Amino acid sequence: MTDLTGRTVLIAGATSASGLAATQTLTAAGARVVATGRHPEKLAPLAALEADTETVELADERAVLDLARRLHVRGLTVDGLLHLVGGWRGGGGLAGQTEEDYRVLETSFSALRHLSRAFDEDLRTSPAGRLAIVSSTAVKRPLAGGANYAAVKAASEAWTRAVAQGWAKAARETGEPLRAAAVIFRVTALAGLEERLATAFAGLWDAEAPELNDSVIEIPKDEIQRDQIQDEVRD
Repeated sequence: MTDLTGRTVLIAGATSASGLAATQTLTAAGARVVATGRHPEKLAPLAALEADTETVELADERAVLDLARRLHVRGLTVDGLLHLVGGWRGGGGLAGQTEEDYRVLETSFSALRHLSRAFDEDLRTSPAGRLAIVSSTAVKRPLAGGANYAAVKAASEAWTRAVAQGWAKAARETGEPLRAAAVIFRVTALAGLEERLATAFAGLWDAEAPELNDSVIEIPKDEIQRDQIQDEVRD
């Protein structure tokens, strides 16, 4: 089992089933987990797993900077960031891609931008920094009914790859080994994959940063589930 003793991992958007699974896996591996969400009552199950909980609106840059300051005042620096902020809105073909839906989906990308900047130094200078986002196979084959969703996921992937390039460049310029890695997990849908995602994220610490940085790791569903999801997007 991966040993994460001494690591502090921030789970952004931790109140989902994926956040619960990740918290269980990471705490079992010895990590100190900081779980974030917008509603304190939804964070209670994570606190019961001995996670530190923080109520914060991650799409608000000032709130994220305040979160970073609070953690640093407590002597905590972040070694890992798992970005789970997201959701699905779509269907109805291109005509159904409303501005309201796009703005809701866009909060995931905004949160990623704020978090990766606020904790860039923590992750880049950690002995083993790991950042991971959950993207979608829709990026490879976007459909009209999921255009908003695919566009936000594509932007998030581009941002994550830019983070990876920045970390690699900083390591080269300082003559230090690369110790931080930014990784993209791609799924068709997260339902049913929560435990596999949690295990895959924890397992990032079992590999060296140069092997992982700027990589895409697919976690596939079975064919029946994949076909069902594609049908929903086309409707």
